[in-house]
Amino acid sequence: MTSRAWQRMLSGRRLDILQPSPLDIEIEDIAHGLARVSRWNGQTSGPFSFSVADHSLLVEAIFSRDNPGVAPGHQLAALLHDAPEFVIGDLISPFKNAIKGEYRMIENHLLQAIHQRFGLSAMPAGIHHAIKKADGHAAYMEAVALAGFDVAEATQIFSKPDKLMDIPAVRAPMDAKKAFLKRFNKLYEDHQHMIA
Repeated sequence: MTSRAWQRMLSGRRLDILQPSPLDIEIEDIAHGLARVSRWNGQTSGPFSFSVADHSLLVEAIFSRDNPGVAPGHQLAALLHDAPEFVIGDLISPFKNAIKGEYRMIENHLLQAIHQRFGLSAMPAGIHHAIKKADGHAAYMEAVALAGFDVAEATQIFSKPDKLMDIPAVRAPMDAKKAFLKRFNKLYEDHQHMIA
């Protein structure tokens, strides 16, 4: 019997995790999954776990603030930086670093398929670095505001931003999904106008 490497999505798509096709990727599936995946393995304060959807919105907001005038496609890449987690979940960084290799390869293949699906070309090194920087700043802010880290501990582990930003309220998954889709639709429309 052949082992199954695909996940059925609520859209009806079957996404092969090992050989993802852009044709099997739908933004509704991404938004739904990310809104239900918890950051920090759910170890956050609030009535709901802080979702990857809300984290993605925070990263895009930081990236856009710190890189004024950046192209909508680059903002979209920031919003989608953790999009593979809609199907493979969110592993905390210490665990990702411990298992390395194949997880990173699968994650990268999924991200490439997602970028292809939404018409994003390869990101310049400077943009990739700026998204990573915004991601690190978001992690610092989440750690202090939601995950029980004190400032000294967070400063040792994460990249402390020069300017802090309000973290979105911890909200119900379907509210996070709605906010994620709203921002995606705006950026995607702007991106389509730029490349038309």
